Amino acid sequence: MRAEYETITVARRDDHLLLVTLNRPAVYNAMNTQMGLDLMELFEGFAIAAEDVRAIVLTGSGDKAFCAGGDLKERKGMSDEAWQSQHAIFERMLRAIMGCPIPLIAAVNGIAYGGGCEIAAATDFVYAATTARFALTEVTLGIMPGSGGTQNLARAVGERRAKEIILSGLPFSAEDGERWGLVNKVLAPEELVEGALAIGARIAGNGPIAVRQAKQAIHRGLQMSLWDGLAFEIEAYNRMIPTQDRREGVLAFNERRKPNFQGR
Repeated sequence: MRAEYETITVARRDDHLLLVTLNRPAVYNAMNTQMGLDLMELFEGFAIAAEDVRAIVLTGSGDKAFCAGGDLKERKGMSDEAWQSQHAIFERMLRAIMGCPIPLIAAVNGIAYGGGCEIAAATDFVYAATTARFALTEVTLGIMPGSGGTQNLARAVGERRAKEIILSGLPFSAEDGERWGLVNKVLAPEELVEGALAIGARIAGNGPIAVRQAKQAIHRGLQMSLWDGLAFEIEAYNRMIPTQDRREGVLAFNERRKPNFQGR
């Protein structure tokens, strides 16, 4: 993980909690090629080494936008080949976000349109400001969601609701997103990031191996039959039995103190 990126900022909020901010506020944090590369590098890096990060909050710079989607000014006049090459970066970026072993919380502080909505849907769960607005507007531009939108949104809100959202291109509110299952919690704008960081800190205080294994068991298990999912779950569970963290957790409980998990 680099200290500085061109289109995002990365800040430690404590030893184990990271705040990542999409940082192109002049264009509503729209995704250009460089942002795709920056996010791809960051999240692919966590698949190799967690660097003692145990929870991540992802938000947007400013108070108007989480991410307005693809930067259409950059895309103006792009050849078909250049468009496809850029989109391949966005596809790899989304897969890196989805494949991140560390719990990832989206704090949606404003509009999350197109690719911005796809990024939010690709995280583990979403907190949103009352001022947030979501939409998958691609069909209004003659294209369709191509960075996980048809898959992650449908899994969050159901097939019929996803069809309504995607085929119409209409925006919806944070409250609608909460009712439909995309958003976990709606907060006042001034409370959003701190609220997301608070749940991130709670997660980061738990056993990091246990959290990562549980995340994988939930996500992978939902792609399987129930019986295959149960088999995957017990394999994930058994990996924790020989860990120091498992022994520390039981010892701390019996000694009536907070456990000191080391991720080992």
